[in-house]
Amino acid sequence: MKKFVLLFLIFVPLLVFSQEEAWVYFNAKANEQYFLDNPSMMLSQRALDRRSTQNIALDFKDVPINQSFINTVSAVSGIKVMAKSKWLNAIHVRGTQSLINSLKNFGFVAKVDFADKTLNTTNKIVTTKSVEIQKSDLKKEKTVYAYGGSAVQVEMLNGQLLHQQNYTGSGKIIAVLDSGFPGVDKALPFKRLRDNNQILGGYNFVKRNDDIFSQDSHGTFVLSTMGAYVDNVLIGTAPGASYYLFITEDVTSENPVEESLWVEAAEKADSLGVDIISSSLGYTDFDNPAYNHNYSDRNGTSTFISKGAEIAFSRGMLVVVSSGNDGGTKSPYIGAPADAPSVIAVGAVKADKTIAGFSSIGPSFDGRIKPDVMAQGEKTVVSDENGNSIFLSGTSFSAPIISGMLACLWQAYPDKTNQEIKELMLESATKYAAPDNQYGYGIPDFGLALNKGVSLKSEKIEYYVAYPNPASDVIAVDFPPSFNSGKVLFYNVLGQKVLEKKVESIHTDFSLESLNRGIYFYHIESDSVSKNGKIIKK
Repeated sequence: MKKFVLLFLIFVPLLVFSQEEAWVYFNAKANEQYFLDNPSMMLSQRALDRRSTQNIALDFKDVPINQSFINTVSAVSGIKVMAKSKWLNAIHVRGTQSLINSLKNFGFVAKVDFADKTLNTTNKIVTTKSVEIQKSDLKKEKTVYAYGGSAVQVEMLNGQLLHQQNYTGSGKIIAVLDSGFPGVDKALPFKRLRDNNQILGGYNFVKRNDDIFSQDSHGTFVLSTMGAYVDNVLIGTAPGASYYLFITEDVTSENPVEESLWVEAAEKADSLGVDIISSSLGYTDFDNPAYNHNYSDRNGTSTFISKGAEIAFSRGMLVVVSSGNDGGTKSPYIGAPADAPSVIAVGAVKADKTIAGFSSIGPSFDGRIKPDVMAQGEKTVVSDENGNSIFLSGTSFSAPIISGMLACLWQAYPDKTNQEIKELMLESATKYAAPDNQYGYGIPDFGLALNKGVSLKSEKIEYYVAYPNPASDVIAVDFPPSFNSGKVLFYNVLGQKVLEKKVESIHTDFSLESLNRGIYFYHIESDSVSKNGKIIKK
């Protein structure tokens, strides 16, 4: 998250960074089968129930990291362990280059990955076109509700239609990962949350203590877009949801350790049974320029935080993040973890639904559609730590607005998976049929998503299946919103390719006019999907 340190940036090139940041990956865990046989040792019952509902099996990633390995590394004089991740079976360490490299001598160390990629001598150095990367400023949003000034940001998404049916996020838990929450324990807009015990707890990963109602106010602003409730002033998108508040961002510096703390907090959220992670943080540049994430790193698989965010989704949670505020710079692209494939990256629009100039755009470096959706992020109504309603701008506020609405939608369909809820939202959006890299799939209509969910109870869409079957001259194939590109090949009964078509959109029609009557086999392929089927042309 960008800090206001412009006066000091002039001196950054003159600094000597003697201490390096690195991730040390382990090659094993202890007592793996014991933990898999005793899942309550790893996850809360609510977390296990979420896995069961979505048919997600426990695996190696869920097993705790081996503490004896951590102790051994910690015992090395000059090495400081800053964070740990069971999902990635890694720890974040700080020390000199030589000391960190010496850790490779331990038999339990699989590899060492320096934040300064030039120090990873065994890794291939990727060269790209020269693109100037700017810091992402993610700091700088039938019951009748009196939304007051917040009406536009709720009604733009047709969120009031869910609220009117008492879908306010009740029964859902949102973890907010940010930089501080001062005033949440005292200010009027959060009184309803406090009185109803909807603040379930939290942790300050930066300070390693329970002091969450302090530090930077950014998290307070963010939380207010979801949980605040003051009639005729500000009502958030999920006033009925419950919240965990986690501080992972250190506003005094910009260091890769914040990515590791984010992943650690995401793992904690998973273990507590959280449904949605909402985070208005993103990373591109750091105090030490050697650690910067170039555009080529924003491919969904390179950065530590994006790897963690992708695993978080695989555990059954929705992960919603800000796309970034670099839209007006020479490098306008999304940051990390907005580049992760399964993450819902949210861009910002104005009250008139046109894109805000600062909103970061896509695609991800590997060419995927980003951002995913849009919500109001310019002149968003938020609460400050004193309870005053103010206007702030940034994708920091459009992301939690979407998080809150997703909680409401998921309340309406508690048996749906995170992927199904995500797709309901995407399919309701204004540009679903023709997404682009400015608006993504567009502005969701949660009223439409709610209605679509009703129809899908009786009519489940089958993806990657050609229909109608038998067919005449035209068939269609539906692809999920996460599908970006690919092709469909047709073969006759002799195995000869007779037709090849590119996938042009999520719903794609294919003409079979050139084919004779008979049986044909089709093969759908992309980077992540391979599907075979049979079609009869009559």
